[in-house]
Amino acid sequence: MDSAASPAVEPVVGEPAAVADLGTERALLVADVHAGIEVGLRYERGVELDSRADARRERLCDLVAETDADRLVVLGDLAHRIGAPDGDEREELETLVRAVTDRVPMTLVEGNHDAGVAEAFADDLDAVDPAGGLLGAEAPDERGGTVGVVHGHTWPDPALLDADVVCMGHEHPQVRLEDAVGGSRVERAWLRGPVDPTAFVGDPGPDAAAVEDPPELVIFPAFNERSGGTWVNVEGQSFLAPFLPDALPAGDAYLLDGTRLGDYRRV
Repeated sequence: MDSAASPAVEPVVGEPAAVADLGTERALLVADVHAGIEVGLRYERGVELDSRADARRERLCDLVAETDADRLVVLGDLAHRIGAPDGDEREELETLVRAVTDRVPMTLVEGNHDAGVAEAFADDLDAVDPAGGLLGAEAPDERGGTVGVVHGHTWPDPALLDADVVCMGHEHPQVRLEDAVGGSRVERAWLRGPVDPTAFVGDPGPDAAAVEDPPELVIFPAFNERSGGTWVNVEGQSFLAPFLPDALPAGDAYLLDGTRLGDYRRV
């Protein structure tokens, strides 16, 4: 792949966020904000937690400024509760969307927790269908300078195979790390590797098998540290996306600080 024509998707060191050069725009990408998670946990499980809504919103806005981004792209699950937002969750979303869009335009790739969100905020943000879309290209059939975006809870649009890089959320990947004395900790992680085109789409057909230069798949850690995740290096854990792990037969895990852990299946 010609790196000069490829839109680098570079993680922001120490953060569950990345920047991408889309040609005419510099985008900040995050996944799984899960605004209103404390409201949801109280409603769903009776768990009472102090809200971190202000801290999440301020950090997101700070990242927009620090990365000099022209746009914020949320790779799904901007909201937490499944269903049209209302009450305290709606209020938190309104404040968050207003704070971001006072600075830059915002794009939401619809996730499984975003039912009704795009409609509720249709005047404030752009929406991408759950099957995903291409950013940074003037036409869908142009390779070079394209980033595919998808949440990951449904089969992707085959057009994403025309991208140089595909960015997704949904999985909230984490790794469990153990020390020499048996202690362990869980860390959010990035997963990156080449896509297997024949496993990436629901009905691949002969065109997928003929893809000579498949895109890189970048699976984002969750922006919200309270949203749990998939322990990718623990036996018995299963992926959520219908195309994983088959569509990522070889990939590396990275910590938020940039540490490369190697093959995500053998960390």
